Amino acid sequence: MTADLLLTTAREWADADPHDGDRAEIEALIEAEDVEELARRFAGPLTFGTAGLRGPLRAGPAGMNAAVVTRAAAGLARHLSDTGHAGGGVVIGFDARRRSDEFARISAEVLAGAGFAVQVLPKALPTPVLSFAVRHLGCVAGVMVTASHNPPDDNGYKVYLGDGAQLVPPADREIEAAISAVGPAREVRLSDEWQTLGHEVEADYVSAVVAALDPSSVADRSALTVAYTAMHGVGAETTRAVFAAAGLAAPVSVPEQDEPDPAFPTVTFPNPEEPGAVDLLMALADRVLADVAIAEDPDADRCSVVCGGRQLTGDEVGALLADWLLRRGVRGTYASSLVSGSLMHVVAGAHGVPSEETPTGFKWIMRAGSVGAPLVYGYEEALGYSVAPSVVRDKDGISAALAVALLAAELKASGRTLLDRLDELAREHGLFVTGQLSVRVEDLTLISRAMERVRAAPPSSLLGREVAFADLALEDPPVDAVRLLGDGVRVIVRPSGTEPKLKAYLETVVPVHDDAGLIAARGRGEDELDQLRAEMSTALGL
Repeated sequence: MTADLLLTTAREWADADPHDGDRAEIEALIEAEDVEELARRFAGPLTFGTAGLRGPLRAGPAGMNAAVVTRAAAGLARHLSDTGHAGGGVVIGFDARRRSDEFARISAEVLAGAGFAVQVLPKALPTPVLSFAVRHLGCVAGVMVTASHNPPDDNGYKVYLGDGAQLVPPADREIEAAISAVGPAREVRLSDEWQTLGHEVEADYVSAVVAALDPSSVADRSALTVAYTAMHGVGAETTRAVFAAAGLAAPVSVPEQDEPDPAFPTVTFPNPEEPGAVDLLMALADRVLADVAIAEDPDADRCSVVCGGRQLTGDEVGALLADWLLRRGVRGTYASSLVSGSLMHVVAGAHGVPSEETPTGFKWIMRAGSVGAPLVYGYEEALGYSVAPSVVRDKDGISAALAVALLAAELKASGRTLLDRLDELAREHGLFVTGQLSVRVEDLTLISRAMERVRAAPPSSLLGREVAFADLALEDPPVDAVRLLGDGVRVIVRPSGTEPKLKAYLETVVPVHDDAGLIAARGRGEDELDQLRAEMSTALGL
């Protein structure tokens, strides 16, 4: 786009922008003829994917702002009407990030203007509460204004349809097409005929979570000490309510991170997976001699677990929760994403229950199972867990936190910890060691070239063991990933869906021998992970 055309396009956008502040932001860039910054703002619209929109807070089509949210809500309204849901109920929630409450109000005005019966949650609340509300209130759709664990300057717009689960194709593409067909944001019809809900939905969510996990079967649960952080997000109040209703002692919170703060001042990146993000939590756990420590991400749909001074991996927690539910007699389908570890499937098989491997993302995990064996548990290695899919059809860090606490209380009653239970599973099934090779790139063509390379010439062996190659792009649904699978070794390679990264998910299974024990098995497992990283770096040409 030439400079003149860019300036003309920017003026047209500003003229149609309904928000005084956003419009002034673009006009100032036009006045300064800041072509470089305008080029970033008008590089193209944010893509509406299966998790909706997500991007930096800034004016222009390539950012989250009033005009973009107006057009997104109008496009969603058109899609719902076109699919036979005109005039149905829509519930809207929001977190505590900058402008989240404003974007929720705009969405309510647009959807009400399109004839929908709109209800808005009364305050900043966790994403799982909104997902619960969609089905609980009998709505045809739900909108959650959140950027989850993205950087502080981002916001997002997540859409659920009537089943309470995230979108799957082709709904995302259809909504994106409907958004593209919306005219100027200033001309979208608005209405103030929408309602603000009371606190009953949150209370109903708390009751449903507690009922689903039946804490009454766990003796001495009130003796458990849990350290906790909301990571400056919105999970603290609801999590405390769930713990209280379950008969657990109130978690001891990291005071610096307990209140919502969109600046996230104590963490570089508000994601429990990031280095340093749980340092304050681990220090608190040490001070109060916590039995377990739990971190939720800012919208509380993910949680991380610390025990004995060690942050557990998502695969370790995923296997522990599956094992706990299975020992409780919860039967049905157990599911995980294809990049997650294999131990859960082995444990499920040992109990004689079915398990499924799905494409990446909870949009697919929640669609696992069958009429005869409905989904009863799902997880993904990126700290997402669904321990009560009958309550929330998405990952839910709050119900997962409760499940972790109840499991820890059970183990404590017999003098054991989560780490002890992991050791027991390793002795029974082998030590499943998982890790990643993650490469961030500036040039995105490096990712496509690496995928082409491994597809054209996949390694025939890893760790000295023969492996079979499968291109998952040829399966249904197609996934841009490849799998290398052999005896006790597995690698999945895929581009990241949210970052300019290529990721290889690595797994090796090490037998635990009575004479050498777990310490030797762990040492061998780490050595084999290092070897896998080296072998896959070569195979990918990195």
